[in-house]
Amino acid sequence: MAEIGGEANGIGRVLVVDDDQAVLSSLKFALELEGFTVQTYASGTEVLGDALLPGAGCLVIDYNLLEMNGLDLLDDLRRRHVELPAILITTHPNRALRARAAGASVPIVEKPLLGNALTVAIRAALADPRGPGLGMDAPTTH
Repeated sequence: MAEIGGEANGIGRVLVVDDDQAVLSSLKFALELEGFTVQTYASGTEVLGDALLPGAGCLVIDYNLLEMNGLDLLDDLRRRHVELPAILITTHPNRALRARAAGASVPIVEKPLLGNALTVAIRAALADPRGPGLGMDAPTTH
């Protein structure tokens, strides 16, 4: 059976990690309207416990998680051989964070998430087999 707005339509799966339930709900709603299949996680620990991650399409990770930051979560996933493209979302990234994200080839999309910057970044991640966080240049979007 075809899943409306999901992988059956060839758009892709997006995993969103944010400890703010309001952000999770609004991103899930907005991204599903764009045709993505969305799975949400309220913590890095929750993501690390998901055995289905290797088959997913793209990670959208908040930098400021409670038990670990988003780049540390991504490092942990990479050590576990989960090689999904990733996008970091955060407010006011400082120079050190920008440098660390660029070093990991992870683009940053700044909050508040206005316009279509996140959707554009997700589509780019899903279109390139290397994707952001896997060798592509990491643009920062405001």
